[in-house]
Amino acid sequence: MSSSEGSAKKLTLVSLVLMIFTSVYGFNNIPRSFYKMGYAAIPWFILSGITFFLPFALMMAEFGAAFKNEKGGIYSWMEKSIGAKFAFMATFMWYASYVIWMVNVGSGIWVPISNAIFGQDTTKNWSLFGFAGPKALGILGVLWILFVTVTSTKGLDKIKKVTSLGGTAVAALNIIVWIGAIAVLIGNHGQLAQPIEGLKSFTQSPNPKFVGNTIVSLAFIVYAIFAYGGIEVVGGLVDQTENAEKTFPKGVAISAAVIAIGYSAGIFLVGIFTNWANVMNLKDVNLGNAAYVVMSNLGYSLGTAFGASQATATAMAHGVARFVGLSMFLALAGAFFTLMFSPLKQLIEGTPKELWPGKMGEVKNGMPINAMWLQAIVVCVMILMVAFGGDSMTKFFDILVAMTNVAMTLPYMFIAMAFPAFKKKTEIHKPFEVFKTQASANIWTIVVVLTVGFANVFSIIEPAIDGNMSITIWSIAGPIFFAVVAYLMYNAYEKKDKKHLTSHDA
Repeated sequence: MSSSEGSAKKLTLVSLVLMIFTSVYGFNNIPRSFYKMGYAAIPWFILSGITFFLPFALMMAEFGAAFKNEKGGIYSWMEKSIGAKFAFMATFMWYASYVIWMVNVGSGIWVPISNAIFGQDTTKNWSLFGFAGPKALGILGVLWILFVTVTSTKGLDKIKKVTSLGGTAVAALNIIVWIGAIAVLIGNHGQLAQPIEGLKSFTQSPNPKFVGNTIVSLAFIVYAIFAYGGIEVVGGLVDQTENAEKTFPKGVAISAAVIAIGYSAGIFLVGIFTNWANVMNLKDVNLGNAAYVVMSNLGYSLGTAFGASQATATAMAHGVARFVGLSMFLALAGAFFTLMFSPLKQLIEGTPKELWPGKMGEVKNGMPINAMWLQAIVVCVMILMVAFGGDSMTKFFDILVAMTNVAMTLPYMFIAMAFPAFKKKTEIHKPFEVFKTQASANIWTIVVVLTVGFANVFSIIEPAIDGNMSITIWSIAGPIFFAVVAYLMYNAYEKKDKKHLTSHDA
């Protein structure tokens, strides 16, 4: 390839910012944050952007540039920085976070389907084989996991092409929120549905659970960190960026600002057409359906702001909810078909083959089929345990979301912990450096680890203080189970390796 062709394909500052934005920014985080905190979510997004997103993204960039030729991704980064045992434990936890994501979305995917068909969330009334509510969704979740596993093992790429439409549709949702909210503001002559009552609107949540409870508010940082998830992908973009030494840090800093402002503005826009007490504080609203409730309310508010009849406004609400439901279903289905094999494949290909018992490490036609079926069994068992363990829909979705947030943010701590060791190793060639001194690397690592660590501690203990012990137990149970599995697997591998070395020496 000629150098002119190579440079033509390099990312400019604008294309880099756009790529980071589309990898990280998630629409669903906005209505969920408004449901939990109202306008008071905004300062936490800004704080988490400074103490987590910006430094962590730059660490990922340094790792990615140094190990750009390594096949094992984050496993290779940590293995070469700290050691194989630490790397395997941390990578297995990272992989486990996707398993827990599947537990969450496998049950939750029926909410967008309900909205797409009925224009509202009717899942609490669904029944299957004599089971209702969370139990019915759990059984449907198991059927969905089996369907996706069968389809993925056959390698049907066409389904992924269809579901990629969901990404475009979800991007359109953000535009609809901006245009719709501004239109409602004009129609209502500048009056906000959720009024701003001075500074306290941005420091105190309208949610009674959060008022005067510092731990609950601090626990919200996990939601903000989770909303910045996906930034590990930037590690692979450094060598594709034009004039990376200058462009990359600038691109990451701009992305952090744009995403933090995007989330903050999105939460504010929701307040233009959504009164928290009248819309979000209802019995049937939960973390699973908050996005559909908010968007349905946008349709209704647009109608009423411009003098439409009750029937027309309701029809508009159902119309918007149907579009949101279809968009979210396509996006989640697309993500599912990729995540069913992609993290597992990276874990198997990046780690020593001997770590995997029996035929678990086999990859046929580019797919780790045996491991995928074991994964499906684990996911199905966890879905049924959570579904049959709790009664109310709100509690069910609270458990699923709490499990996912904790599981998906914990691995960031381990990746960050490897960074000072990586900086110390002079034998590792580092073509791209933002943290010029060991001291700056150490300080920012401490900031990132403390931000993620404290956020998770508060997130785990908060439900227990509030009397929801099951959420606390499930938040800890998932990561502990997978940490124990990783430890036992690595110990078995070490014993096998010692035996092999002993017999070889003899």
